[in-house]
Amino acid sequence: MLDTLIKAKIRIKGLFMNADAGFDSKELRELCDKLEIIPNIAINNRNGKSNNDTKILDDLLYAERYSIERTNAWIDSFRTLLNRFDFTSSSWSSFNFIGFIVLLLKKINKNKKSR
Repeated sequence: MLDTLIKAKIRIKGLFMNADAGFDSKELRELCDKLEIIPNIAINNRNGKSNNDTKILDDLLYAERYSIERTNAWIDSFRTLLNRFDFTSSSWSSFNFIGFIVLLLKKINKNKKSR
């Protein structure tokens, strides 16, 4: 993945990475430090470390992680978006918009039925 970002000449310096405790490791934190990526990773108590320097930088952003992951899971339910068959960024972004519209309409319809 890192090689892909480097080959694509995508700047990673200063990126903010939000991850749950499953990603908490000394190696990942060191790699983030080396690449100048800002880690916002929950502490995994099973690692047995008591380093108080390691903490979540932004509690509010970390709390939003669930809604971001849930949205990604909804988008993954659309085969056209999950398996990217198109080659242009405009058609891919258009399919994303269509997916979000479908999700919104489903939510609106669900709310009408519950009344």
